[in-house]
Amino acid sequence: MAKRGGFPGGMPGNMSNLMKQAQRMQRQMEEARQELDEKQYTASAGGGAVSVAVSGKKEVVSVKLSEEVVDPDDIEMLQDLIVAATNEALRAAEEDSAAVMSKLSGGLGGMGGGFPF
Repeated sequence: MAKRGGFPGGMPGNMSNLMKQAQRMQRQMEEARQELDEKQYTASAGGGAVSVAVSGKKEVVSVKLSEEVVDPDDIEMLQDLIVAATNEALRAAEEDSAAVMSKLSGGLGGMGGGFPF
């Protein structure tokens, strides 16, 4: 007697549906990745004296400095504020990306299946 499906053990032949779902998920993830790449995240430091914007691609887009923060005698403080604002903007971009991808993958990343998300 022939077994149903194309897998040993008689697994039902729904491989086509599984492949369609995987392709749909891949398309959704690619669309989400493109949307995230186009977003901008801005963070400030020093009470707004330094503002840094980064893209979803995690590239610095702009740095804005208030005149009062530009003190030639205290360059180190300005550098620290730029680093702090940049890191905060990058953290926001990463958190947004992780939340979107987690929502789309529905927790599949924890299945041990080697999915890259």
